[in-house]
Amino acid sequence: MVSEIPLTAAWVTTQIAGEMIAGDETHEFGGVSIDTRTLKAGDLFIGIRGDRFDGADFALAAIDAGAAGVVVPRGWSASAGSARALAGRPVVIEVGDTTAALQELAHGIRHESGTRVVAITGSAGKTTTKEVTSEFLEARYRVVRNRGNFNNHIGLPLSLIDLRQRPEIAVVELGMNHAGEISTLVRVAEPDVRVWTNVGEAHVGFFASTDAIADAKAEILERAGPSTLLVANADDPRIVARIGSFRGRVVTFGIDRAADVRASAIVDRGVEGMTARVTAPRGQVDVTTALVGRANLANVLAATAVALEFDVPLADVAAKAATLAPAAHRGEIVRLAGGITVIDDSYNANPASLRAALEFAAWYAARESRPLVVVVGTMLELGGESAKLHWAAAREIAALHPTLVAAVGEFVPAFEPERNRLGTRLLTAADAEALGPKLAEALQGDEVVLLKASRGVALERVLRHLN
Repeated sequence: MVSEIPLTAAWVTTQIAGEMIAGDETHEFGGVSIDTRTLKAGDLFIGIRGDRFDGADFALAAIDAGAAGVVVPRGWSASAGSARALAGRPVVIEVGDTTAALQELAHGIRHESGTRVVAITGSAGKTTTKEVTSEFLEARYRVVRNRGNFNNHIGLPLSLIDLRQRPEIAVVELGMNHAGEISTLVRVAEPDVRVWTNVGEAHVGFFASTDAIADAKAEILERAGPSTLLVANADDPRIVARIGSFRGRVVTFGIDRAADVRASAIVDRGVEGMTARVTAPRGQVDVTTALVGRANLANVLAATAVALEFDVPLADVAAKAATLAPAAHRGEIVRLAGGITVIDDSYNANPASLRAALEFAAWYAARESRPLVVVVGTMLELGGESAKLHWAAAREIAALHPTLVAAVGEFVPAFEPERNRLGTRLLTAADAEALGPKLAEALQGDEVVLLKASRGVALERVLRHLN
């Protein structure tokens, strides 16, 4: 039985370079929380500052809810109202920056745990690659993965705190929408293995160009040593152009270009998934997966490269791949009464991922001689380029000659120039809930329906009207 890392007040104070103002330095916290709504009795509450709130304002409420200690800004103990907290003798630790304290605590736990960390970044496919990598590694190891998409400067540290359990491997994703964010996350996580999936137009609203996005993603290369491994997409020229400066080892994966881990003899089985022969330095294996499309095959290849680094046999990789299923709203296949097949890819969207989804849906509908229906909603975080990119996407969709197009959000004005070409084949609505009944009435049965939008649109809500 592996012993858990004890979070004593003294150890925490040292890790975050804080000053312990009150309480017992030998006290051990049960967990760490930044939210009084989910805090458990005995937790340490860290009052991080957000864009619209200051967690220190909730420190007293956290103590009332059972927190055994609080991390607050310097001077908090001298402020009005804190005397009640000090009288109760909880642990009070003051720091210069509470968000930095959360990150430093996570960094300390990461080192103390002895866990090897795999970190994944890219414009698309991070979460799927994280999940597939974790599944492959679990064939031989105790593995933890960050929860959902807890991948920013707050979510990642919260996930790393789970390394208190001393798992053998942690698989995490690193997200960003501004330059410098990946750099911060790399400093906190110090990953032994870094995976760079691709570069696309996600978050282009915060950057001057796609090359600027690539430069920001390239922060995944920082702080590497000779033993650090980079798993990189050989099919992405922007990645290939930037990995020459990496100080560690590089293993590539790909489909179209030469790579260390490469797929060939690819058979696209439509909504049933993919079959391919995977060739790696340790041999070949035929892999079958229910994940749809070549983008997901690339994610499987990246995960395979990581698994091989940890000596997972290719046969075990193939066995695990055969059990994979798409995560909810990430290429999930939903079969409805009347013969309608829905490709629910509504969890996230950017121009590149939309293009890949469209290519697959159009190919599959044509192969099956079935009508294609495209249902799209706003692609978020495109900034000043948003209207232009939505108009371009609308033209691409119209050029596929779908039987029906249904749109909400920014796609509604984007389709106006295409309205004459599409005619009655275009449905629009204010939101997904309003679109649902219109779509249900228009469908005839046997269609292939693609759902694609950013998470904030909640486009999957149309499904409740289609059953």
